[in-house]
Amino acid sequence: MKTFPMFLQMRGRRVVIAGGGEQAAQKCRLILKTEAKITVLASGLDPELADLHQQGRIEWSDLPISSDSFADTALVFVATGCPGMDTCLHDLAKQAGATVNVVDQPDLCDAITPSIVDRSPVVVAIGTEGTAPVLARQIKTKVEQMLEPRLGDLAAVAGRLRARAAQRLGPRDRRDLWRWVFNGPVRQLHATGAERNATAKLKEAIDTGKFGASDAPAVALVGAGPGSKDLITLRGVQRLQEADVIFYDRLVDPEILDLARRDAERVYVGKSPGCHHWPQDKICRVIVSAALQGKRVVRLKCGDPGVFARGKEEADALAEAGIACEIVPGITAASAASAALGGFLTERGACDTLVLATGQSELGQSDLAV
Repeated sequence: MKTFPMFLQMRGRRVVIAGGGEQAAQKCRLILKTEAKITVLASGLDPELADLHQQGRIEWSDLPISSDSFADTALVFVATGCPGMDTCLHDLAKQAGATVNVVDQPDLCDAITPSIVDRSPVVVAIGTEGTAPVLARQIKTKVEQMLEPRLGDLAAVAGRLRARAAQRLGPRDRRDLWRWVFNGPVRQLHATGAERNATAKLKEAIDTGKFGASDAPAVALVGAGPGSKDLITLRGVQRLQEADVIFYDRLVDPEILDLARRDAERVYVGKSPGCHHWPQDKICRVIVSAALQGKRVVRLKCGDPGVFARGKEEADALAEAGIACEIVPGITAASAASAALGGFLTERGACDTLVLATGQSELGQSDLAV
């Protein structure tokens, strides 16, 4: 990433917009959705900005502009419509240490305005680092269609009830609660306009602790696929996003771990040939221990957990401890290697048998004839 996405706290903070025409008005419309204090610097205002000033929604200064005009700001937008004037004002703002966005001049921008899907407090920002604004708008249109118009109201209700849930439910139950809320009947009720019923159902679930908790077992043995992050299954991604702790080995593509919850604990349990800092019995013990602590656990394995991955030993250890586990299959390296070469493992009329065998058995070299 050349740019880093971040949401800024805007309540009570000062935003300066330099310019009094249509470009400045566009930025005003955007920032008026926040709780920032807006000051417009211009010798004159177009009718829209003049009306906003008359309503008391923005401040206006027609005094000569200096670097002090941009002091103590959260953001500065330079939008006069004149490239030369914009460059001069950019230099003054930078002298004041401001974070600056200059309209239509990305080389002068410290911050780039994204395309925004607003379901406040749910806000989706889409950026292309200034390279493809049309693509950003297309993505925005698709996201708008995905999210129901009143989803933000439901998120606000959940926010108001978070403290109540924290008083009555443990961390694991809270995660299951919110998963149930946003994937199940509460969201469905709210989307149909039954906001009161949805809120009542949520409060009842918090107070009683009775709700449709996740049906997924506490431990998932997940196949990461043959290496590329786009070859893991959708269920595998879902389990990664639900996990509290992820145990992974050295063959897993690091980018796959980016699909997990950001606050999930990641534990490397990789083995190297002839250097086993993590023998299998130790791996089994830590997986069982994490599950017994009430954590949602993912054991992430390259390829498929059921093909030469020692998944059976981990499943047996969990069963002995009375812990249910789910096997999430992945694309085995055998079929991936064939696909990478543009070939197939079977062919009608030519090859109708497929045998998978390891080249290294527990006792050493395999007896497999090559």
